[in-house]
Amino acid sequence: MSLAAEQTNNAAHEAHVRFENVQKSYDGEILVVKDLNLDIPAGEFLTMLGPSGSGKTTSLMMLAGFEPATHGEIYLGGQSINNVPPNKRGIGMVFQNYALFPHMSVAENLAFPLKVRKMGRAEIEEKVNRALAMVELPDMGGRRPAQLSGGQQQRVAVARALVFDPELILMDEPLGALDKQLREQMQYEIKHIHENLGVTVVYVTHDQAEALTMSDRIAVFEDGVIQQLSTPDDLYERPQNSFVAQFIGENNKLHGKVSKKSNGVCTVDLDGGGTVTADAINVGAAGDRTTLSLRPERVEIEPEQGSVPNILSGEIKELIYLGDHIRTRMSVAGNDEFIVKVPNNAGNIPLEEGATVRVGWMSEDCRALDPLAP
Repeated sequence: MSLAAEQTNNAAHEAHVRFENVQKSYDGEILVVKDLNLDIPAGEFLTMLGPSGSGKTTSLMMLAGFEPATHGEIYLGGQSINNVPPNKRGIGMVFQNYALFPHMSVAENLAFPLKVRKMGRAEIEEKVNRALAMVELPDMGGRRPAQLSGGQQQRVAVARALVFDPELILMDEPLGALDKQLREQMQYEIKHIHENLGVTVVYVTHDQAEALTMSDRIAVFEDGVIQQLSTPDDLYERPQNSFVAQFIGENNKLHGKVSKKSNGVCTVDLDGGGTVTADAINVGAAGDRTTLSLRPERVEIEPEQGSVPNILSGEIKELIYLGDHIRTRMSVAGNDEFIVKVPNNAGNIPLEEGATVRVGWMSEDCRALDPLAP
């Protein structure tokens, strides 16, 4: 075996799930997934996040075996599974529509994948009872799915994915049909089940708040490519490009031209007037255009004199009371949708629609991204 082949083989064994140069095209021309390389360690909760058409669900379907890869290899437990049919991959699946058999009881739904695997009656009963206890539905085995609430049905779907002790569970928008409160409750329940079992989970969603809540790492997809792969806090605090900054959480964008760049910091002359300094994350040379990314909660209204290096003036356009903070929409440096989240205990900050106030922020809270054409 060559050194390169040996290294590839070792890498495949180190990751529980591995995508290696995977591509997918449905028409032979347009690539829906482009050269996907991704390693997922055993026990990780990894979320594939992105807008519709970004390639996240297609990647999950290739891993499940429901779609063939056009190019590249997918490994599970160190073994290539490209030619392994879905029912032989030993993967648990949870879908948005639950996919429960309506004519079967809850216990019969859970027993089905065990009967397919030709397990004995006593073992099936033990595993079904254990799975129901795991999702806190120990007395629901005799009910039909139609007799359960949406949240209970989703728990049964999770239990059915877990009942045969898979090493990998795939979840495709599993909470999309639930109302907001129940969806948030189920996020924590699934997270706790994962923590207790240590099973590997690959989760697909377009909901960034859901991804931030549940994941060990998040792969942000756009145009068939992973734009950034990192922990939730790293994605939010340290986005590597404007797409990630805009897609993860709320974000203010300002455009301008780099006038100076030194020691990881750049000075930017804004299109709407004013000059600010920012962390030079992904910028060109002096004279190149850039996009600045700034989180609303990092901006202060009427900061103390000398407390922040970047000060601009802005006009308050709209105030929305949201309990713990006041969402303040402003016009700042040509951006009429500049948002500042003012804490409700902020004291005597002058908040009045139509007022002109100073806004300020630290240089390290502002990231210069994406070199733009002049």
